[in-house]
Amino acid sequence: MVREDGVVPRAAVNRAGDVSGRRDELAAFLRSRRDRLSPEAVGLPPAPRRRTPGLRREEVAQLAGVGITWYTWLEQGRPINASAEVFEGLARALLLDRHERAHLFALAGYADHSAAQAPDAVSAPVRAVLDGLDPMPARVVNARWDVLGYNRAEAAVMGDYALRPPEERNILWLLFCDPQMRELIPAWADDAAHVLAQFRASMAEHVGEPAWRDLVATLSERSADFRRMWQRHDVAGAAPRVKRLCHPVAGLLHFETATLLLGDRPDARLSVHTPSDDATRAALSALVAGVAEPERDPGRPAGGTVRAQAH
Repeated sequence: MVREDGVVPRAAVNRAGDVSGRRDELAAFLRSRRDRLSPEAVGLPPAPRRRTPGLRREEVAQLAGVGITWYTWLEQGRPINASAEVFEGLARALLLDRHERAHLFALAGYADHSAAQAPDAVSAPVRAVLDGLDPMPARVVNARWDVLGYNRAEAAVMGDYALRPPEERNILWLLFCDPQMRELIPAWADDAAHVLAQFRASMAEHVGEPAWRDLVATLSERSADFRRMWQRHDVAGAAPRVKRLCHPVAGLLHFETATLLLGDRPDARLSVHTPSDDATRAALSALVAGVAEPERDPGRPAGGTVRAQAH
């Protein structure tokens, strides 16, 4: 936007520069991924005397199901509006891993919805931490409160998440849609409101993403309590809390919660429930001793190290 005095505001210049720079970066990234692939790697017959180090542009376009002109313009950094479906096809054609795919979508200005719909499992080091915390219940969740990993004690107290359909492996879904969860948590209304307030605060960075939008729509349809609390627009951050659970076998349990962030997974955190009295500690040990190891988490491994975070 040009002012009346003919000067272009600095913010407008910066935005234009950001867009142009992102197009250039996208073009370079596509070329680099194309150059590294051989025809054999994508199921094409080898061709003698190839002048390009990797695939040709027309080969990538064919594999991705897009026009060669559009793909050429993308590699040239031209200002065109390619759809998310185009980049979906390119990610498949170029055999991108999950990190490369996320980078491609970020450069294109789109959210990578597949990452939100299919959260990755925790890494082997984080899995070892979870197992080492037993018999204290511990789980890893992402910003959307999808359960990514958990230990045997967590399964003993809260149930084995892996036995549920993928869409139900979410703490918000369990709080608002599972009647047994209400029976397990005496202060259900307070706990549910606090988790929902944290979810709402995180959603500010994910407005419009289908996985987040669909979860809100599902919970709004299924739960009047969710609709009522959602209308309050409360937000909150993670904080130490005392949690009471009324377990059908172990009886009343008292825990103090602690939250740890995963070092290279800013969207994920580890929650640990520490028994706050001897009676809880004894009941929990007896309960966990009678429970088999839970099912391992579905999904691909994802890197992560644990570091403490004050709240």
